Amino acid sequence: MSAMLEDERDDAIRMIRDSAAGIAPRGGDRKRIRALRFQSPGFDPAVWRQMGEQGWIGLRVPEEQGGAGLGMGAFCALAEELGAALAPEPLVHGALSARLLAEAGATGPLERLVAGEALVLTAWQERAGSFDVPGTPEAPRLFLPMADGAQSFLVPLRQGEGFSLILQPAEGADLALEPTQDGGSFGTLRPRGGETVGTLSAAQMEAALEEAALGTAALLLGVMDQAFAMTLDYLRTRQQFGKPIGSFQALQHRAADLKVQIALGRASVESAAMLCDRADAPAAQRRAAIARAKARAADAALLVTRQAIQLHGGIGYTDEADIGLYLRRAMVLANQFGTAALHRRRFAAAQPEVEA
Repeated sequence: MSAMLEDERDDAIRMIRDSAAGIAPRGGDRKRIRALRFQSPGFDPAVWRQMGEQGWIGLRVPEEQGGAGLGMGAFCALAEELGAALAPEPLVHGALSARLLAEAGATGPLERLVAGEALVLTAWQERAGSFDVPGTPEAPRLFLPMADGAQSFLVPLRQGEGFSLILQPAEGADLALEPTQDGGSFGTLRPRGGETVGTLSAAQMEAALEEAALGTAALLLGVMDQAFAMTLDYLRTRQQFGKPIGSFQALQHRAADLKVQIALGRASVESAAMLCDRADAPAAQRRAAIARAKARAADAALLVTRQAIQLHGGIGYTDEADIGLYLRRAMVLANQFGTAALHRRRFAAAQPEVEA
């Protein structure tokens, strides 16, 4: 990448981070987050519309189709900021649907989605711990976040070597909801037909899911980074034996270990995003980088947020303490678009192709 292109990329990322601070500030008041917990639909439709107005939902959609046409570097920067702010709006899932609708040429539903006028969720997962899309017509589709707030569902059905995309209205859908640790919900959808809006190849589907996995890794990076920042503030201000507890060497060592984990997670996410933005990047190399980033981010986020609870002492275990919100969020995000174990297997499987 030339120096000019790198500067343009860095400028885009800075602008994205600045725009995120206006809607979902990292260190903002978490009253909004608490007010939405265990409520229907679990997110704020007005904020979803703002995200559409900012161009976030269509960030990865080409400009000629009404999107922003930006790369994964910008998308991951945005996802990191939203993760740090604990924003419950399902941006990664909405962006996945926008990507699929754009590639299928489904102009009508795409316009409403990228504008934030509707939430479309892609119902692709048929079993836990899987990254495959069987596309079975009548199989229940699992783990749809904030499904109670969706206006329609995008259901991939196997058609030869590819998929047909069915847009199923949420009204009258056979949808079962289960609460999640962070105060949101997962829906299980039983497909009931709908309108065919286009077709996709298996490669297009896999690439879109890989980008969603990387976006989720960036969300996890934001969660652990902000949890760590809050913990450092606590260690600097909490007094014991007449001095800040952050001056105790044992706690300094624990904090240093967590900082290393965050740095490694950031390096993995950012290097994978840069690889995705290279037009000449081999598919196997991109697949391995994304798998590494998602596995590392999931493990590190759970480690950092759990340690953050412990470093806060007894107050960290109370629901009133905001630090607990970060652990709950990490627990919900960690397995979305593939568990750490699954992505380690994907990384290992891609290595022979990368080295060839």
